[in-house]
Amino acid sequence: MTLLLSESDYNELCQLSPEFERFEGQARQPVDNYETNCRLPTYLGHGHTRRFELSSGIWLDLIDKEFTQPWALKMPAHEHLVQFTILLSGAVDYDETYPTLGAKMGYFSGSGISPGYVARYGRLRHFQGINVHLQPQVLEPFLAGQSPSLGQALLKTDEWKTAWFPVITAEMRTVAQQMFQCPFHGVTRRIFLQAKVFELLSLQLDGIMADQGMVNSPTTLKPATVERIYEARARLMAQLETPSSVLELAQQVGLCDRTLRRGFRELFGTSVIGYLTQQRLYQAKELLRQGNYTVAEVANSVGYTHLGHFSAAFRKQFGISPKQWMLSK
Repeated sequence: MTLLLSESDYNELCQLSPEFERFEGQARQPVDNYETNCRLPTYLGHGHTRRFELSSGIWLDLIDKEFTQPWALKMPAHEHLVQFTILLSGAVDYDETYPTLGAKMGYFSGSGISPGYVARYGRLRHFQGINVHLQPQVLEPFLAGQSPSLGQALLKTDEWKTAWFPVITAEMRTVAQQMFQCPFHGVTRRIFLQAKVFELLSLQLDGIMADQGMVNSPTTLKPATVERIYEARARLMAQLETPSSVLELAQQVGLCDRTLRRGFRELFGTSVIGYLTQQRLYQAKELLRQGNYTVAEVANSVGYTHLGHFSAAFRKQFGISPKQWMLSK
């Protein structure tokens, strides 16, 4: 039977572990004035997490552990920073909330409120990877002038955070491995590791932005064409449950379907179908918040005939299942 620990249980094990040294009231061994070495409780295995505060609002974990038994950590809903995780070996399994993370699938999350979850470790004994936390203020200067949808998705406060699960490329793995093999010490190591954090951040954001149609480019559309595309958007919003096809919508506003598709990409940062999906899900989110309908009723009201497809799309957009969102309100 898998050992299930609450956050307080895990912290208590850390305090009791003989491998830990006491430092400023916490279970950690000082290494440098910006680095701590947090060892895995011996009850669960051996290894450690080297934690670096690289600069104000930027934290890096280099994790290298060997689990001797399967175990799970139960976390309640909590405030969440911007975070990304890349595993070089091992896996984390979740109970419904997220897909399994491993050497091929990573985790990238904006700030906001994280839903509660159960994370399961130890299915694969060796666990190695990097974990990065960023204060939202670190990213804000970089997002100026970018697609508004990117900032809205990444930087939230009292809303459920948005999570993505990017494919871990060979280039990302190489950068993560370089962080473990850093040849420098002291201030030069700190500079090197922070540079690698931003290199990984750029690699992941580039893929996410491309997938989500968030890459900005100046519009070359004529004013009359822009006006017709906005008319198409208004028509689409009025028929979320039973929308026209892209071809029909284009004909309704006097455009060819190719121009309509291109216009949605340039003006709204996504495809016609992508925009329709987003608006359906935001409407569904509000209906679930009101608490007057079942998940199936809400799914049907916004045009989904398959409940599983609705639930998957909702979780992908908001990082939480429809039922979890409804019960949290």
